[in-house]
Amino acid sequence: MSSELWYKKKPEEVMDILKVDPKNGLADGEVTKRRDEYGSNELEGKKSITLFQRFINQFKNFMVIILLVAAIVSGALGEYKDTIIIAAIVLLNAILGLVQENKAEESLKALKDMSKPTAKVLRNGNILEINSGEIVPGDILILEAGDYIAADGILIESASLKVEESALTGESVPVDKDLEIPEGKDIPIGDRKNMVYSTSLVTNGRGKVIVTDTGMNTEIGKIAKMIESQEDLETPLQKKLDQLGKYLGIIALAVCGVIFLVGYFQGRGVFEMFMLAVSLAVAAIPEGLPAIVTIVLSLGVQRMIKKNAIIRKLPAVETLGTASVICSDKTGTLTQNKMTVTKVYTYNKLIDSEDVNIENTDEELAVMTGLMCNDSSIEENKGEKKAIGDPTEIALIVLGRDKGLYRKKLEEEMPRVEEVPFDSDRKMMSTIHKKENNYRVFTKGAIDVILDRCKGILIDGEVKDITEEHKQKIIEENENMASNALRVLGLAYKDIEKIPDRINSESVESDLVFVGMSGMIDPPREEVKVSVEECRRAGIKPVMITGDYKITAIAIARELGILESDEEAIEGKEIEKLSDSELAANVEKYSVYARVSPEHKVKIVKAWQSHEKVVAMTGDGVNDAPALKRANIGCAMGITGTDVSKEAADMVLTDDNFSTIVSAVEEGRSIFDNIKKSIHYLLSCNVGEIIALFVALVIGMPTPLLPIHILWVNLITDSFPALALGVDPPEPGIMDRKPRASDESIFAGGLGISIFVKGFVIGAVTIIAFYLGKEVNIETGRTMALVTLAVSQFANSLTIRSMDKSMFKVGVFSNKYLIGAIALSATLLLSVVFIPPLRNIFELSSLDGVHWIYVGLLSLLPMTISEVLKKIRN
Repeated sequence: MSSELWYKKKPEEVMDILKVDPKNGLADGEVTKRRDEYGSNELEGKKSITLFQRFINQFKNFMVIILLVAAIVSGALGEYKDTIIIAAIVLLNAILGLVQENKAEESLKALKDMSKPTAKVLRNGNILEINSGEIVPGDILILEAGDYIAADGILIESASLKVEESALTGESVPVDKDLEIPEGKDIPIGDRKNMVYSTSLVTNGRGKVIVTDTGMNTEIGKIAKMIESQEDLETPLQKKLDQLGKYLGIIALAVCGVIFLVGYFQGRGVFEMFMLAVSLAVAAIPEGLPAIVTIVLSLGVQRMIKKNAIIRKLPAVETLGTASVICSDKTGTLTQNKMTVTKVYTYNKLIDSEDVNIENTDEELAVMTGLMCNDSSIEENKGEKKAIGDPTEIALIVLGRDKGLYRKKLEEEMPRVEEVPFDSDRKMMSTIHKKENNYRVFTKGAIDVILDRCKGILIDGEVKDITEEHKQKIIEENENMASNALRVLGLAYKDIEKIPDRINSESVESDLVFVGMSGMIDPPREEVKVSVEECRRAGIKPVMITGDYKITAIAIARELGILESDEEAIEGKEIEKLSDSELAANVEKYSVYARVSPEHKVKIVKAWQSHEKVVAMTGDGVNDAPALKRANIGCAMGITGTDVSKEAADMVLTDDNFSTIVSAVEEGRSIFDNIKKSIHYLLSCNVGEIIALFVALVIGMPTPLLPIHILWVNLITDSFPALALGVDPPEPGIMDRKPRASDESIFAGGLGISIFVKGFVIGAVTIIAFYLGKEVNIETGRTMALVTLAVSQFANSLTIRSMDKSMFKVGVFSNKYLIGAIALSATLLLSVVFIPPLRNIFELSSLDGVHWIYVGLLSLLPMTISEVLKKIRN
């Protein structure tokens, strides 16, 4: 069915193809037959992943796999304590990840509207209200204002029908629908005036529709298929951590190999070499890192929830921190998704809507005309206001209310007695009202049509004959308003002594008096201007991608600061002519993409990604979903967003506010900085352990640290400071720097060198401590080595909070969590030294006063050297 170009066919042809009786609709038997053939009118959802599958997915990480292998090897060698500790940390990491994903899914479910939509159909000669899922091709839908359209179809009747299709096309203004077949080839959805589409909303009038496509064959269904075809992209953090895990795995294997060779030439025993190899492998891998990264991301996610953003997957918030391009939908994302009168024109005077003065006769009559010649309403129920009807008419009502004019009160004085409804051919609407001893006609419509019907013009409260000069000035002003993307309505009136015998356009809409014009637009969100400016300062390019007309998109984009020149805008029909490589070559020239289809949105995102850009995509409509899925991170709107867009996105904004994305960018940058601090801390500690063990082996010393000592330091005493570094306050000016490159190494910016230098110093002082202590006995040496290693790492955590600023300038106590973590870790460390049962398990001994002085001096040496090096660099 979906292969048919329905919009190119006459209603009679469609009836023949679908075998429909327009008077009676389908019979029950035929409905059953068609439902068996075409299935339910529902979208096929992506097969949900089970809780067990989600749990297993937490282990699909190179570093986690290496830890599991280390646990198995430790167990095989009889080191069950090591096996239990490693297994426990891996399990904790998996549980944390699983809990966060489930929290995000539960938050999303709370956002969904669980009600099942219904539809009115003609069957067996009767109009029935049925579940929309039961609709089949050939059904006749009965549409009225306020109805959501449940399937795609072609019109067979239309009376002043207007349909809002923003979820599909991105256009905020409702489209007039009629039976006229559009001319030309490849007509976009927004211009198929004789068709209606699933998820659209009827804002005005009524109509009858023959259903042509249901379920996955609808335009929404096609978009759903596109979403399924888009692959999930790894986030920059996932790539970096996976890369880090591989590096560490290779290092661990290399170290083990070297040890075997050195031990072989030294004539050491095979079992001893196995144990030493395990010790070094454990030292090479920061066991706590996966769990720490998960916890840091979880804490970031919790902070984002407080800032109105639900993160569906943990690494997603970090990805925003690397964003270099934000592709944003216009309607409801950058704009308020609410038509608003911004300009009012009375002859020779263009006024901002807030400056309208109803004490002025001309201005009062202009506002009153839009208010009285109106079929929409704003209803209040239990303190909540609900707008019903056409958004342009709602805008006129809101303007009246803002100026203290209410239609209900006005109609008590001038009740409506007749009307000439809006017609898309004549582009006007008129209402007739009783006014004391005569009647007043209010008319609104397209300015060119209104002017043709006008005989007079209101100027300073006085009606004068309208001249060609008057008309020319009005036309020029109309063009000026239209060039600023305003939707312009002409306003006119006349007083008559009696109601015409025949109520029609000729008798009512002639000899009118021109009053003025109303200019309206879906205005940008005020806070977005600030956010766009902040994006530019942070080196992020904001881009508008919309299904709306180019002139409207340019006007909004210019006001928000997204574009400066009209040459920065391109339309979908131009994109259609470009190959993928041609678009990729030119994509950076453009800041606005107008009149685009869902396919174009995906094409644009891919083009930006071809330049190694990390692309964030925001949107709320069904038409945004494929691009949300394709982008490095998709941000859906929680209030106005469709379920389809939320399911495709990585992040859902519960306040539908573009500015929330900027907060997420800052949060993401801070999280990545803090994860790098944690990695800096953990790896410098681990390098210190490797150097201590390796040097001892090479010079023929006994092993200064046992595997259980290394695990205790890595998982217990190291993890708490590393976690506290993960919540370090963001550095000043974090949004004044450019986004980091997507392929930038996690060790960039001198981090790799810093890790090695600090690790070397920590390893050196550990070897010295062991040497000083083993003169007493091996247990004393290992105790001194363990305590020196741990305390030097605690001191190290204070100095690595900044790569270039002194720890005293940053503030030693500015991260209270780090101070608490050091205190807790020190307590755990000292417990295995001072508590006899634990001391025996760890094969340690007590230390005397002189040994503690040695430990204290050696432990502070790495921190001192680091601070001196910072001073020299600066």
